Parts: sequence; structure tokens; C-alpha cells
Amino acid sequence: MKCIAAFVPLLLVLTPGASPGVTGGPVARDGEVRAVSVLPAAGSVEVVIDLRGAVDIQDFTLANPARLVVDLQGARLVAPAVLYDGANRGGIKNIRYAQFRPGVVRVVIDLDALKDYQIERREGQVRVKIGSERTAFEAWSSRDVTPAGPLGTPDLRPGSATNPGREPGVQTGKAARGGQAARVATPAQSGDGLTIDAYLEAHAKESAQSQAARITVTWDNADLREVVAGFSAFSGRTIIVSKDVKGQVSAEIKNQPWDLAFNAVLESQGLAANVLDGGIIQVIDKRDLARADSTVPVETRLVRVNYAKASALVPSVASILTKRGAVVADSTSNALVITEISSRITRVEEFVKGLDIRTPQVSIQAKIIFVDRTDVEELGVKYDLGSQTQFFNKLVQRPDPRTAKAVDTNGDGVPDAFVPQGNFEPNDVIVDLGGNSLSAIGNADQEVVNPALNLIFSTAIGNFDLTTFLQALQRVDLADVQAEPTITTLDNRVAEILVGDRVPIRVIDVGTGAVAGVAPRAIVRFEQTGINLKVTPHVTANRQVLMEVHAERSNVKPSSVDIGFTFQTQQADNQILVNDGETAVIGGLTVTEVTVTKSGIPFLVDLPILGKLFGFSSESESRRDLLILVTPHIIDDLVTPSTGK
Repeated sequence: MKCIAAFVPLLLVLTPGASPGVTGGPVARDGEVRAVSVLPAAGSVEVVIDLRGAVDIQDFTLANPARLVVDLQGARLVAPAVLYDGANRGGIKNIRYAQFRPGVVRVVIDLDALKDYQIERREGQVRVKIGSERTAFEAWSSRDVTPAGPLGTPDLRPGSATNPGREPGVQTGKAARGGQAARVATPAQSGDGLTIDAYLEAHAKESAQSQAARITVTWDNADLREVVAGFSAFSGRTIIVSKDVKGQVSAEIKNQPWDLAFNAVLESQGLAANVLDGGIIQVIDKRDLARADSTVPVETRLVRVNYAKASALVPSVASILTKRGAVVADSTSNALVITEISSRITRVEEFVKGLDIRTPQVSIQAKIIFVDRTDVEELGVKYDLGSQTQFFNKLVQRPDPRTAKAVDTNGDGVPDAFVPQGNFEPNDVIVDLGGNSLSAIGNADQEVVNPALNLIFSTAIGNFDLTTFLQALQRVDLADVQAEPTITTLDNRVAEILVGDRVPIRVIDVGTGAVAGVAPRAIVRFEQTGINLKVTPHVTANRQVLMEVHAERSNVKPSSVDIGFTFQTQQADNQILVNDGETAVIGGLTVTEVTVTKSGIPFLVDLPILGKLFGFSSESESRRDLLILVTPHIIDDLVTPSTGK
């Protein structure tokens, strides 16, 4: 057992089997720190460090505040970087651990007071026993806690970016499982600031879009300075707290961007973050910040803009200016005239340079394929049955004896026969009033337009003549239209290409012809037809292309009705995300129309197989296919963000 006096660092006295500490560089070992836990024990509280492999151990204490530091030499950290929940377990207020330097894992135990402790090494464990009278608490282990965020383990070396001071970095709070919202257990508010939950609710959209590392943490009456130190350790930023700033924080934040959570805490305390030159963050009272700004002189600078339009940057720049600042765009020189307090104008100028960056160019190649296919099949049979004295004169034209004249048939100059000179009218019906005569006509009004086959068959059946007419047609119409428009534009700029015709359409104003003697007035309107491609590309940070695409193909077709023309249009409007050089299908449409018509002699036309001999059948199938393909190419020489070169 060791008795630790305040302000006196002591070296570790190992139990049997332990190796003495080494004050030099890291020892070549193969140890791995896999987890850290806090467990209750009889008359003490134990900090258990799960290990695999061999390590050397060195320990010492620090005062004001009281801390016990355990260095595991020859080890590397494989345990997830998590935050302690802030509960006081037997005098342990906080535990933080990190890869202090290559080969050394440091575990820092914050105590409410320096106490006797003992370090034991067991198989796969290092146990730190600290005397305590309070052992009724729930155990804690880093195995049961979700990692705090994607930043990984902070650097605890003195003087590092994460820990600018002499002492190890501080992490406070709790990384809970799941949950996307922030909840305040005891809302903390000072001055006129918003509560933490109100601030986060007001910035919910910003939280959803933020790329900053997310933090899950709980505070129970934590000192404001310790909370700020936790944010400093988590983010790796240097944060300075003004001497008059103080307060207590009780809140629970779950899975929020660290910068948004940090601003929420400051807002709840009536504080503000002032970013100084070099990226140092200063925590200061809002009123002090306003008073300080009011005494700083105002400066005006002319900032030239290279790639963007100066007028387009005015709203963004104005949003970060103080009440004493102003910004005006000069369209002649494409520059911004910025007025701001001298302590902030350099930051505003850097902000403008961050907005004025060279944007990549994107070449968009589209392929519009339109296939129109029409298949037509028609088949029909007509019948005419009549005698010399009774018949229909609709299909077979028969001579009219009333037009007969004497004709010389043998060429001797003497008329020797009466020959009709004309036929009955097509719609005449001759009826033998004596009866006992039969005539019939089948499918007389049916017709195949422009038939490919006309076949006539005639036969005599007794005193009757039977004549049949066969018509047949098969037609295939195929139209294949392929258009490949290509257009190049800047990032986030609309580009449009149009190839086609402007079709004049005459419109007659019928109302102008109501006055007698005045002709109706006609006007000519032009309609655009052809291939139209409109694209707005955006190159993402990972070199993908997000596109808003409008692709259209249209043509004019004469109409059978009195309006004159109809416009056949195929178009697609879409928003897609593709890789550089990847082809995406943004529109695919197939329309099939089938029309079947059958007419003929009742009952007979419905007979299987033979029914085609007693009627007309027409089958038409129209199929239209539309396919639109888009392929973007980033054609500039910008480097990927991963290389940074």
C-alpha cells in the first residue's frame, strides 16, 4: 500500500512479478490496451486496464487538481476512444486515456482527493486499487460505451494541438448508444442566451448537413471550464476561456456535431466564441465581446474575385459581418468592397477566398434513342351472287339493256346485234318480279386501303354467277431516331443545347371575320421542335457528379382534324448522382398500342379457321420506345481532395 502526500510525485513500487518503471524512452513491447473499466471492490475502487501482451508500467501523481497518471510503456491503444460519463465512483471523477506518444499509452485518473493506491499486475490485466469508503456504485467500462466520434484518440502530449498545456487532455461526458437528438437533463442558462435544447432545435437543419465530428456527452453540474477543456480535447482545437467566465453545466447531448454542441453550451451561458488569428478560439461574454468590437477601428478593403461573380457572393459575406460591417459588389472590376472591424476583416477576406474557388468543368454527353414501329395486317373477302334477271349492281357491274344499240359485229357494214352501251348504276338493284330467283352480296362496303393483293374468282352455279374478291395487306413501318447532343459547362451552371426547327403555325382569329366584307385575320406563331438538352451539373467533394437533367425530343405531325398540326413530344426531367464517366439511364419508356378490327357475315365470320373467308380482319400494332442515356465527364485538371496536391 502506498501513502501519497500532496504535491509529491512518487514512482510505482510493483508487486511481485512486475517490472520496474523506466524513465527513458518507450520499451519495445507488444502490448495492447483493449479496455478500461471502473469496478467497486471491498473498501476500494478499482480501475482495471485490460491488456494483451507485455508492457512496462510507470505511475505518478499530480495535485491541483488531484490526478493519478499511469503510463503503459511498450503498448499501443486498440480500445475505442470514449468519454467517461462524469459520475463520481468512489472518489474517481473522470478517466481519460490515449496514445500519449508512440509506444506509450497514458491513463489519467481524476480524483476528488489524493489517496492511498496500489497497482497489481494479473494475467491480461493491470489493476489500480484506490482506497475508498464509497463502493456502492454502478460499474463503468469502455467496452459498453459507443466511441465518441470519428476523430479517434486525441493526442495527450503536453504542448500538442489537442493539449496545449502541460497536463494531459481532458475528456468529459458520456457516449450513449443511439439517439439523434439532444436532450437537456437540467437546462442551464445564464444571461439572455437560449437553452441548449432550444439552440440545437433551431439549428436542426444545420446539424443534419454538418460534416463535423459528432459527440455524445453528459454533464452533471460540471464546471464550465472543464466542459470547454473537454471540447478542446475532442476537437483538437486550442480554446481559451476568459478569466471572468464561470458557470455550471447540466445537460445531455446525443450525436451532435461538436462545434454545434459547443456553441449551444456557450449560448446557454450567454457566452460567445471569438476566433482569433491562428485559429485559436476565445470564450468570452457576449457583452464583453460587443464592447470590445465597439472600440476596434473599422477598416475597408477591396477584395478581387476571380472565378465567381462578385454580386453573387454578397449575401454569403454579409451573413458573417458584424453590425458595423458592410459589403458592396463592384461589377466593373468584379470585386467586393468590404468594411469590417480591423480584428475580423482578415478572416472575412479569407472567407471570400474560400468561396472564390475555381470550379471544375463538366462535359455532358446524352444519347436519346427513339424507335417507332408499326405493324399492319389486313385480310378480307367480298361476295357477289346474282342471275341474269336479278342481282345487286355494286360489286360486279352488269350491262343495262336499255342502252343497247345496233352494232356491226362481223364487219360487213350491216348491224347484226344489239349491244348495251352502258351499265346499271352501282347502287341499282334489279329484282325479277316473277320470283324464283336469288341474289346476294357479302361485305360490300368493306375495303382494304392500298391492298398488296387483289384476287377475283368467278364461277357459274346453274343460272347464277358467284364472284369473290380477296384483298390482303401487310405493312411494317419503322422509324429509328438517335440523337447524341454533347454540352460542356461549369460547375453549378445551367447549360442548354437545342437542335431542331422552328415550325410556323398559322392561327386564324375567327372573330375578326364577323364583320361583313372583312376577311378573318391570321397570325403566325413559331413552335420549337427537335432535340433539347438542359443540364445543371455539380461536382461533389468525392468527385461524383450530381446533375439536374431535362432531355426532350419533339417533332411536328400533320393532323387529320382542322387544327392543322400535332406535336409529338418525349421528355424526361430527373436528378441523378453518378461517378465521373459513368453512364446513367435517366428515362426509359415503352408504349405499345394494339388495335384489332373484325367485321363480316354474322355467325359465319365467327367460325374457327373458316371464319376468315366470310369477313374482313385488321390488326395494327404500334410500339414506341424511348431511351435517354447521360454520361458526365469532369474535364478539368483539378486534383482529388484526398491527395491535396
